[in-house]
Amino acid sequence: MGLPGFRKDGESLSSPAEIEALARESVHVRRLILTTIAEAGLGHVGGDLSVTDILVTLFFGVLDTDPADPQKPDRDRFILSKGHCAAGLYTVLARRGFFDEAELSTFMKPMSRLNGHPNRRKVPGVEANTGPLGHGLPIALGAALGAQIAGASWRAFCVTGDGELQEGSNWEAAMFAGHRKLSNLTVVVDRNGLQQGARTEDTNDMSSLGEKFAAFGWEVRDIDGHDHAALVDALSRRGEGKPVAIIARTVKGKGVSFMEHGVEWHHGVPSAAQVEAALKELVV
Repeated sequence: MGLPGFRKDGESLSSPAEIEALARESVHVRRLILTTIAEAGLGHVGGDLSVTDILVTLFFGVLDTDPADPQKPDRDRFILSKGHCAAGLYTVLARRGFFDEAELSTFMKPMSRLNGHPNRRKVPGVEANTGPLGHGLPIALGAALGAQIAGASWRAFCVTGDGELQEGSNWEAAMFAGHRKLSNLTVVVDRNGLQQGARTEDTNDMSSLGEKFAAFGWEVRDIDGHDHAALVDALSRRGEGKPVAIIARTVKGKGVSFMEHGVEWHHGVPSAAQVEAALKELVV
């Protein structure tokens, strides 16, 4: 079973002990991601490891959500737009208590509900089916707009990849979100600088992401995506009359020395020996 959430309703984490608890939880999650993907023989381990600290901070420190009632009407909505990193999301959901951690061993196996891309009709805690890139932010926009129209207090969060932002649908959503001043919408860019097969900058220059979001009327926060204190601070605060874009500087394969910054680990699967070596590095 997952750990109880560190966050208490209406509060955000701030003490050194709470931040350290998030860091320890991230190590547990990384260890499980590695063993889950190795057992399945499939997955996107590099991106899963880069986004881990963001997901852990959201689900244990920021989101108003309840594993016992995943569809409660006033919950915050979270959408993992980079749906190929499903193993990371499933691991955090299991640790948070949305389903039994033992089910991770079924990841991507025949008849498992833990598909290679998350499915909202199968997995509690999943808000939207994602995988085709560029869909998540428009969905999150719709959720935030719905809350604005209804006068509801809940927030919408979306995690995208930096390579994913080459999809034009993201910028249509960004333009409209700025126009509607959706201060209840936060997008986190997992800015690890790598995409399938290449550096993002070799494919499409993304050095001005912050300026692009700002031009569309967003409040931009540029942070270290592995700093849990910085993540809690950036994620907990709504925008001041604007949607929030968090540029989270991350490392692909974070936590495992031979995977870090390696484009080959976008969808590489570690061998048994590599898993053993990685787990020796990931010590709580």
